[in-house]
Amino acid sequence: MTDALIARAVELLRAGQLVALPTETVYGLGADALNPAAVARLFALKGRPAEHPLIIHLPPEAPLEDWADEVPPAARALAAAYWPGPLTLILPRRPRVPRIVTGGQDTVALRVPDHPLALALLRAFGSGIAAPSANRFGHISPTTAAHVRAEFGDEIPLILDGGACRVGLESTIVDLTRGAPVVLRPGAITAQDIDRLLGTAPGSLLDIQAGPARGAAPRAPGLLQRHYAPHTPAELVASAALPGRLAELAVQGHSVGVLGLGHKAPQTGIALPPDPAAYGHGLYAALRTLDRCGYARLLIETPPQDDAWQAVNDRLRRAVA
Repeated sequence: MTDALIARAVELLRAGQLVALPTETVYGLGADALNPAAVARLFALKGRPAEHPLIIHLPPEAPLEDWADEVPPAARALAAAYWPGPLTLILPRRPRVPRIVTGGQDTVALRVPDHPLALALLRAFGSGIAAPSANRFGHISPTTAAHVRAEFGDEIPLILDGGACRVGLESTIVDLTRGAPVVLRPGAITAQDIDRLLGTAPGSLLDIQAGPARGAAPRAPGLLQRHYAPHTPAELVASAALPGRLAELAVQGHSVGVLGLGHKAPQTGIALPPDPAAYGHGLYAALRTLDRCGYARLLIETPPQDDAWQAVNDRLRRAVA
């Protein structure tokens, strides 16, 4: 059955159609990365702005030189250490990569996902698949096939169901086009992990203004001020201030859902574990559940602010912006 679904997905992609596929991070909405008309169809369905670039997902055997005009040693080290995995590398674009994929830029975002179904599809397709998250632009990313169906219904010809995503947050994005590596978006692979691998100075990777040699950062996926957002207005509230804020909203007549931090669920809401990986795994599913409940407001208990929580805090800041 899986072989037949993969064959059908390849057929659709080669015909310029869209396919939803699972990855270890979130579900992606895939199109043939070398087919500008298919990519334009993807942008239109998501409602994604044309200047917002896409990540191209590659099979493990694909030479980076087929997609990137220059591959510095740091890129090779990162790929060797973390691919397949939740890491995206930004490199100079090869001319064969359509500019619609890169948002008109001369840089391209590449990664090899770590999911057996995604890898089977990429190997069978034999080329790159441009695949942003399979949701309407700016909304909560999907981490199950059911989330994708809730977003698009029958507007996608095929959704490959690979179960719940293992990581649940989008990939770490590292820019390697400006003379020194820079983390543009934190993820499961942390800046500290990359520091240790590359021998860079601790803390320097997240400073995108760390010197004129780097120049301006390229546009990258998921970096808008408001992103990953529920439809319900949401705000971050410190643990100590949560009871008071709940009481204040109750006096105003607002129904309130709470995304708490800990093992005991709040009276009207959900609690996620106080572990950054487990919290990240469950975050988008929890936000989707609360978003469907009809609350007037959502309160999100602020997680710790230490390095291990960088990716979670990045997504939450954008979700409530």
